Amino acid sequence: MTAETILYIIIAAVIAFAVAVFMYGYKAQQSGKQRWLYGILRFLSLFALFLLLINPKLKSETYSVEKPKLPVLIDNSSSITELNQASNVNDILSQLRSNSDLNDKFDISYYTFGNNLNSNDSLSFSERNTNINKALSSLNSVFKSDTAPAVLITDGNQTLGTDYEFGTSGFKNSIYPIILGDSTQYTDLRIEQLNTNRYAFLKNQFPVEVILVYNGATSANSQFVITQGGTTVFRENVAFTELNNTRALSFTLPANSVGLQRYTAQLIPLGEEKNKTNNVKRFAVEVIDQATNVLIVSKLIHPDLGALRKSITSNEQRTVTFKNPAEALPLLNDHQLVILYQPDGTFANLYEEIEKLKKNTLTFAGMETDWDFLNAIQQNFEKDATYQSELATAILNMNYGTFAVEDIGFDDFPPLRTAFGALEVTIPHESLLDQAIDGFASESPLLATMELNGIRDAIWDGEDIWKWRAQAYLNTGSFEPFDDFIGKLVQYLASTKRRSRLEVTSETFYYNNSSIKISAQYFDSNYVFDPRASVTISVTNSETEEQRTFPMLLKGNFFEVDLSSLAAGDYRYSVAVRDEAVSRVGNFTIMEFNVEQQFLNADVTKLQRLATNTGGQAFFATEGELLTGALINDNRFQSVQKSEQKIVPLIDWKYLLGLIALLLSLEWFIRKYNGLI
Repeated sequence: MTAETILYIIIAAVIAFAVAVFMYGYKAQQSGKQRWLYGILRFLSLFALFLLLINPKLKSETYSVEKPKLPVLIDNSSSITELNQASNVNDILSQLRSNSDLNDKFDISYYTFGNNLNSNDSLSFSERNTNINKALSSLNSVFKSDTAPAVLITDGNQTLGTDYEFGTSGFKNSIYPIILGDSTQYTDLRIEQLNTNRYAFLKNQFPVEVILVYNGATSANSQFVITQGGTTVFRENVAFTELNNTRALSFTLPANSVGLQRYTAQLIPLGEEKNKTNNVKRFAVEVIDQATNVLIVSKLIHPDLGALRKSITSNEQRTVTFKNPAEALPLLNDHQLVILYQPDGTFANLYEEIEKLKKNTLTFAGMETDWDFLNAIQQNFEKDATYQSELATAILNMNYGTFAVEDIGFDDFPPLRTAFGALEVTIPHESLLDQAIDGFASESPLLATMELNGIRDAIWDGEDIWKWRAQAYLNTGSFEPFDDFIGKLVQYLASTKRRSRLEVTSETFYYNNSSIKISAQYFDSNYVFDPRASVTISVTNSETEEQRTFPMLLKGNFFEVDLSSLAAGDYRYSVAVRDEAVSRVGNFTIMEFNVEQQFLNADVTKLQRLATNTGGQAFFATEGELLTGALINDNRFQSVQKSEQKIVPLIDWKYLLGLIALLLSLEWFIRKYNGLI
C-alpha cells in the first residue's frame, strides 16, 4: 500500500473512534460495560465501512513448484501390429507408469496419433495413416513455453505429411524416440508409389506412373503387371541390383468403357520375400464421356488467371481454355461456362453472342474493369465506380444456400483490390461473400450468384485471388481447400441441371485410407436451406446386403456424414429427409489400400537423426530402463519454483461486507434487547 493509502486508513480510524466516543462515551446513559460494547461495535462497523470507501489494494504472493512436462506420443497406426510391436508398446507404457522416480520428476501426459494428435492413451492400433510431423508440430504448439522433452513411441514410418526429420527443425524441446521394430534389412520388392488421374475420357489414353523399389544385396529380376479383371493390360520385365535399386515406369492405358474401371498392379514377388503385401496395389479410374469445358476470356496477363486454371483443373473432369475476346467468339458453343476476367469495351461482341446463346458466366471485376461499359452491356449488376481503389476483405454468408460452402478461413485471407464504389445486384441473387472495408461490413457483395430464366451468373468484385490460394496453402499445407471452393462455384455455374430440393454430393469411388464423406443440402418449398431438417443416409453393401443408417450432421450450410468406418467394397446409398417425400440414391466403391502394411521394419536411421537434431536420444523397445534413467539423470529437466503475486482490491473481499452487516445487526439487537430502541 502507498503512504497516501495508509494515511487515509489512519484518518478513517480516528474518525470512527471519534464518532464511537461521541455516541457512547460522551454523556451516555448506559452502564460502563454496555458503553464499551456499543462503542467497540460502532467503531468496528464505521472503520470497516470507511475501509471500503478507501478501497486499499492488498498484495498476496503464493509459491508453487512446477515439474517439467513429459508428453508421451504413441503411434496408434496399424503398422504397429503389422510389425508385431503391440506388446512392446504396452510394456513400455507399463514401465513409464510404474517408475515412481520418473513420475516424481515429471508431469507425464499421454497422447496417441495417426492422422491427428489425440490427448488420450486408448490404443487400438487401427489408424490407417501416420503423420508424425503433424503430431510433433501440434505438441510443439501446446508446450512451446514449457520445458517438455517428448517421448515418441513409433516405428518411424510416416505415410502422410511433411518429412518429420525436417519439419522439426524449429522444435524447442528434445525428442526421445523409442524405436518399434528392428534395423534388419530383408530382401524385398515393393511398389513404392503409383500415380494416375482420378478421371479419364472415353476413347482416350490415361497416364500411369509407378515407382518400384528393391532392397537386397544381390541382383533380382521380376515382372510388373497390370490386370483388369482377368485380362492383362500391361506387362514389363524389370531388373534391379544393390546399387541400381529403383525403377520408374511411365506408360498409358486405354479408356474403352464408361464407368468405374478397376485395376490391379503387381510386382511379381521373389521367393524369399517376407512381406508380399507391398507388391500389390489396386487403383481405379472413372471413365467419363465428356468433360466440363471452361473458357476464360481476358486480354490481361494476371496471376489470378494461373490460380484459376490450377484450381479448376485440380478436378480432371474439367478443362480450361484461355482466349482473348476476339478469339473466344467461335468457341462459346464448346464450353459450359465462360469466365470474363476484367471486361472492357473489347468484350462488346462477346457479350452479344453470350446473350444469344444464353451462356452461364462468371465475371471478375478489378482495377482494369471498365465499369461504364459493364453497366451498359448487361442488366444483372451495376457499380458507380471511380478510379480509386480500396481493399476489401471477405465475410462468408453462413446462410448462403445455393450450394454447400465450407468456411476455409476467409477472415484470414489477404484483402482483394476493388474499385471504390458500391456494387448493386439488380436481379434475384444470393451473396456468398460480403465485403468488409477496414474491418467494417459494407452493404456490397464481394461474390454473388444469381439465376434468372435458367441462366446462372456470378460476379466476383475483387482481384488478386491468387493470394487467397497461396494463403490457403500457408494455413493448411495444401491448395485443396481453395481449389474445392472454386470447384464448387464452377460446378454450380457450369451446370444447367434444374435445382432440386435435396442435393447430394459424393464421389464415385474412395480409397479406404482417406476420408469417405458425403454431403447433402435440403431446401424448403421456397428453396431456402433448412438447417432444422433431419437428414439420414442408409448405406447397403452390395455383396452382403448389410444395411446401416447414419445421421447426417449439420455443418454450416450443409449436412455431412463420414463413412470412413466402412470396409472396402461396393455400396448403394439413399439419402432421405424425415417427414418429407424427397430422397436421393446413388452408389460408390471403397477401394482396398492399407498403406500401413507396406513396411518391413522401423526407420531406425531417421529416428536416430531426429533424436540427435533435437538434443535427445533414441532407444529400442527393449531399452525402456535406459530411457527412464536418461530422463531422470538429465539435469536439463528440473522443477521450477514459481511465485504468483495477486493484487486484490479490498472491495472484492465479500467477507468485509458480511462483517459490516453482522456488526450493525449485533449492535441493533443488543440495543433492542436492552430497551434502548
